[in-house]
Amino acid sequence: MIGQTNRRNFIIGSVAAATALGCKAITQQSAQTVALSNIPSSMPERILGKTDVSLPILGLGGAGRTPISAKGREKEAITLIEKALQLGIRYFDTAENYGVSELHFGKILPTYRNQIYLNSKTDARTYDRAWQHLEKSLRLLNTDYLDCWQIHHLSFLEELEVIFGKNGVIKAIEEAKDQGIIRFSGVTGHHEPDVIVEALQRYDFDTTLISLNAADPHHPRPFSTTVLPVAQAKNVGVIAMKVPAYGRLFQPHLLTGMEQAMGYSLSLPGVHCCIIAAENPQQLESNVKVAQNYQLLTPTEMSQIEQLTVNAGEDGLFFRRWT
Repeated sequence: MIGQTNRRNFIIGSVAAATALGCKAITQQSAQTVALSNIPSSMPERILGKTDVSLPILGLGGAGRTPISAKGREKEAITLIEKALQLGIRYFDTAENYGVSELHFGKILPTYRNQIYLNSKTDARTYDRAWQHLEKSLRLLNTDYLDCWQIHHLSFLEELEVIFGKNGVIKAIEEAKDQGIIRFSGVTGHHEPDVIVEALQRYDFDTTLISLNAADPHHPRPFSTTVLPVAQAKNVGVIAMKVPAYGRLFQPHLLTGMEQAMGYSLSLPGVHCCIIAAENPQQLESNVKVAQNYQLLTPTEMSQIEQLTVNAGEDGLFFRRWT
């Protein structure tokens, strides 16, 4: 582990070397690679809470069983990332433990670094481990800073004592922000909303990434009615995830498609945008079209969509704890 006083110089030097290699690799790609001088504005945008950053309502997730996170699928991943840029996506979400997601993003996104919002996460709870993750993320992503760095999948109240302790990850977040290595901080979770609420009340996080879909109200501990009021009161930027529950909400007799799934999540009070992974460029383009045509749903429309998921059970919330 490198010393604190040398850390930023180490990161900048490592990233510079990695970026040179990455740019060389990019120039060797096929002629199909599209060079963009400016990422087009194609979707409605919202200000992401206290960050004051305006972002399209749809971002690209780097998790799940997609080419972006999978080994041996680099060509497909690059095609998908380039397609996202062509379609106007500027929010790219990844994490230290999302397979090779950071590596794949790092092959394309450096060229557009000043036009995008790049978010990564650490599941570390301690200071030293968090710094190791951050150094790795920056190296793989070929960048010397993150727009936002989030504490990943916070699930238990007991974790908070470690996180906020003398040698907790919060100390790393504050140092990284002071050094300009990260712009914003956040916390994510899809298990227990009460834990996220406690974290937001104990620390001035800029963002939170939480599970918010049409099946959420049917869980005994919904995120929407627990976390959103607190986030709104503190002007925390809210990003919705698990919007279609990896497609499980599209089974027969549930939702009819992404129009309902995305429309519901984006119409919840206090939600600024959502991230959804894509398996291929066609699926990504379809999702972007839904976002382009998005209009705020009425309370009646929201209730009707909620009613469609009454019988979704754990298919719609397979990532939650029920007891």
